[in-house]
Order: sequence, then structure tokens, then C-alpha cells
Amino acid sequence: MSEPPYTELDVLIIGAGFSGLYQLHTLRPLGLRVKIFEAAPDIGGVWYWNCYPGARVDTGSECYQFSLSSLWKDWNWTEMFPGQNEMQQYFHHVDEKLDLKKDICLNTRVRSAEWQECEKKWIIRTEDGTVVRTRFFFICAGVNTEPLIPKFEGLDTFKGVWRHTARWPRNGLDLIGKRVAVIGTGASGVQVSQEAAACASKLTIFQRTANPCLPMRQRKIYTCTAELESNKKRKEDLYPAMFRRMLQTPGGLAYTSVPQTTFSVTPEERHLFYEQLYAQGGVGLWLCGYSDALTDRKANDEVYAFWRRKTLRRIKDPKVAEKLAPEHPENAFGVKRISLEQNFYEIFNQDNVELVDLSENPIERISEDGIITKDGTEHLIDVLVMATGFDSISGSITAIDIKGKNGVTIQEKWSQGTHTYLGVASSDFPNMFFTNGPQAPSGLCNGPTCAEIHGEWLANLMKYAQTKHIERIETCPEAEEGWRQLVFGINAMTLFATGKSWYNGANIENKPFEPLSFVGGVPLYMQKCQEVAEHNYEGFVLS
Repeated sequence: MSEPPYTELDVLIIGAGFSGLYQLHTLRPLGLRVKIFEAAPDIGGVWYWNCYPGARVDTGSECYQFSLSSLWKDWNWTEMFPGQNEMQQYFHHVDEKLDLKKDICLNTRVRSAEWQECEKKWIIRTEDGTVVRTRFFFICAGVNTEPLIPKFEGLDTFKGVWRHTARWPRNGLDLIGKRVAVIGTGASGVQVSQEAAACASKLTIFQRTANPCLPMRQRKIYTCTAELESNKKRKEDLYPAMFRRMLQTPGGLAYTSVPQTTFSVTPEERHLFYEQLYAQGGVGLWLCGYSDALTDRKANDEVYAFWRRKTLRRIKDPKVAEKLAPEHPENAFGVKRISLEQNFYEIFNQDNVELVDLSENPIERISEDGIITKDGTEHLIDVLVMATGFDSISGSITAIDIKGKNGVTIQEKWSQGTHTYLGVASSDFPNMFFTNGPQAPSGLCNGPTCAEIHGEWLANLMKYAQTKHIERIETCPEAEEGWRQLVFGINAMTLFATGKSWYNGANIENKPFEPLSFVGGVPLYMQKCQEVAEHNYEGFVLS
């Protein structure tokens, strides 16, 4: 094998999504030798892999982008909730403006990383045999990138085609006239089902837990030259304040809940407010309601009851309606990720769509021709879609064979519970940092916002290390234990502590049930990170 073009780096970054690209952008001015290794053939992270039918963002497009004026001034979204193709175009625009690809190695998947104490470097090995030594190792692999594929008995005997939504073929998959099964009713399951219902001869949707969805209210924007010119002036007036405001809200978005509590207003005012949020579309009813909706169960029940009334009216069959919007839900409203839909509930009124409730009738095995449930029914299918989610937040890190200073892997260390400091580092793993990782805002924060917060903070840490001639940075166990207790303490004050979702690792067998995101919100998180930096990176051992 020929010698790779470089074997020594200052920083190696894994991942060319929002976080990896922004981290590369922030580190370049420091004069560091920095490269990104990206497993995919193109940049975009999750928005390269998410090419299944109907894949689109469920955050409003104006918030779902970098805040750099050099990027947004001449970029115009065409939809309120961009699809996968437009997201790919956006990342190509980012690359064109920032000239990033010259420092990105595509089709390069990292297989292992091992810390060498004598060299104070990480030894990185890729699947193609490349070996790189780097002083610092940054993991920017994303929140939902490690697919969860259930081990169904008989899957290897299935004669049809099966795919996980996160590994959809780039040239697509023909669903027209086919018998399609979708397992899962999270975001990707909802989006695929809406598309399949319009073209499949039969669509069978397997639901484990009823997951409330809110209307997307998708719309086109800026469709003519006059609108584009008007929007340019509007952005110059609005965007600087909008991006600053996003750092002041819990979810890193341009909007947040109102200060009133649910029962501090009259029932009439409450009802009209819910109607307003529901009509606006998007996640408003989830994140823009009253301030106690995610801390007080009675307040939460009010929101759910409103949503349920709206949803029941859209489904003709009362039995199906009760399964999709049960009177007594397993989880509080919003403690599992709320998906956005366009006509998801209406498709169950079609003759070609069937719902199977896995809580009553679980999957026994996969046959050559379909799915066999506990009651003995064989659902005949041609295409099986696994919309079964991910080993979220920590899974993209533990999927790599990473050995720290004592030869213990990160997977072994976190097997009984996740330990990080500020959600960016873990003791026994010197000079290793991660963004959008466990115990940071991550799963509850707008992706680009989190990418910029982490990117700037870690770049400042690297600058500090340069100034002070620091070669080795490692957090101490006491600091990460204190951070863990803070994360757990804040989480216990909310309804998130009661939810069974990927927010708590509940979807992965044998994974510790614990908060994987910092639920205290972006402003408090930034404050804590800033305090650490102002105290010369207290909690880290610098040498």
C-alpha cells in the first residue's frame, strides 16, 4: 500500500456534518495541521445518509443553518422545512464559501484509535489501512448516526428487500405497487410511511409506542426574483438579532416557551393559545407553550389532551385512532422526540394502509415472504423498512474502538454509566474531545447552534494550549462526576426523567437508563462552559 499523503497531524476530526465542518473552520486560523476523516462519499453528515423517501428537516430552515453572514447572505431556502436534496446543496454551498474539502478525506472510516502516553499522541487506524498520528482527536460524529437494527429471527431468510432508513440506497428503492412494511413511527418512519402510502399496493406500519406528531405546515418560500430581493434586505435586518437570540433560548432556536404557567391563565385563553400554536405548525405546541409544560404532569396533560382531540378527528376508525392517540399515553407529551407530519394520520383512512400494534401483537420472526406476529399472522411484504432509530448521542462514539491511557475502551468505561465533563471530554482519554456528545445539550438543541457553541469553545481551548505550550489536556474524574450529578439533578426536575426514549438510552438493550442530554438549556450550558474557561479551564489537567 502506498504511503498516505500525511501521517502526522495536530488535530484529526471525525465527521463532516455541521459539527465537523464548523470545527475545521474554527481551527484553521490557528495554523494547526487539521484534517477531517469522513466515512461517506460526500459531506453533510446525517444529511448525506438520510436519503429515504420524504426525508426532510423538522426545524425551520432559517434556524437550521450556520450563523456566519458570509454563508447566509447569498443563500436562500426554497422550503420552510428543507428536504434532503436541499440540505446537500446547502453543505456544498458551505464548502464553496469556506473551501473545506481540501482538508477532508471522504470514504475514510476510522476503525480504531489508541492513546500512546509516551508520544502524547493518538494512533488512528482507518478501514483502508491508513495509520495517522495526531496530537488531538475530535469526534464530531453526530447525535443520530449509528443505526439500530433489531436482531429479528429469520431476517437473513427474507427474500425481499430490506433497508434501514439511515442506509437507504443512493439510487432509491422502488416502492410503487409493492407490499411495504415500515417498522417504527419515529421521524423517519412517519416520513417514509407518508410517501409509501401514496404508491404502495399495501403498507403495513408496525408501531411499538404511540408517538405524537405535530403538523408540519410545509410551504414554499421565495419563489420569484422580487421575493428573493426583498428577502435579502429582510435577512440583513433580522438575522444578526435572530442568531443572537438563538443563544438565549433553551433549545438554541429563535423561539421559546412563554413565561406564564399553564393554570395561571383562564381555560379560554389557554385553549386559544394552543390553537394558535397548532395552526402555526412545526414544534410550537411542544416548545413554545407554557413554561411548566415539561416539568408539571398536569400541565403536560393539558397539552396532550388538546393534541389528542385534534388528532382523533383526523382518523375515521375509532380503534385505530385510540392506538395512535391513546387516552392514557405511555409517556408525557414531548419527552420523546416529537415528529412533524404532513398527512400521516390521514393515511390510516386509506384501504391500503394497516396499523399493527406491537405492544399487543409483537413480531415473532421474519419469514421468507414477510413478518410473522405473535398471533400467527404472516404479513406478506416485498420491501421491509427499518425505521428503528439509532444508538443515539453516545453510540457514534462507542461504535469506534477507542482505547484510552489505561487500555480501557470508551465503550467499557461508559458501559455502566456515561461520565463526561461539560459533555465534551472524558477522563482517561487525554486530548480527545467530542461535540454534540453525551451530557451536552445535544439531542435537545438545534444542531447548527450546538455545533457553533462547541466549535468556538474547543477552538479557544486549542488557542489557550498554544499560548501556554500545553501538550496534554485531560479532564479529572472529580470534575466529570460533578458534571454528571448536575446533569442528573436538572433532569430529575423535569418530565424527561420519566420518558422511555433515546433521550435516556431506553431504546437500546442493556444500555444504562440515564439522561444523555443536558436538559438545563443552552444559556446555562454556555454559562458553565464560560466559567470553566475563565478559570483557566478548571476541571482539566493541563501539562
